[in-house]
Amino acid sequence: MKRQILISALAALSMVAAGAAYAGGDVAKGQTLAKKCSSCHGKDGKGVKKNPPIVGLSADDFAKAMHDYKSGAKKHKMMNILSKKLKDDDIKNLAAYYASK
Repeated sequence: MKRQILISALAALSMVAAGAAYAGGDVAKGQTLAKKCSSCHGKDGKGVKKNPPIVGLSADDFAKAMHDYKSGAKKHKMMNILSKKLKDDDIKNLAAYYASK
């Protein structure tokens, strides 16, 4: 019984630790950066009008989309412009923030 409790506790702790570092990004820094995203995607990232929700995306999906916008592989006039201003760490931090919600 004690062993099962210990195993369960260790599993829970490892999940918490993994969740704190989505894609190697910093959730708090991402939250600060996300203020710039809110005018189009809403304060909570749930999307506004034709702008899609970005909250809850996996960190990998968010980062891939941003890198695709940045490289031009994915086309959207505003996102192509805005993403070019982001450093790789900015993208990681935003991905961590939106994946954590």
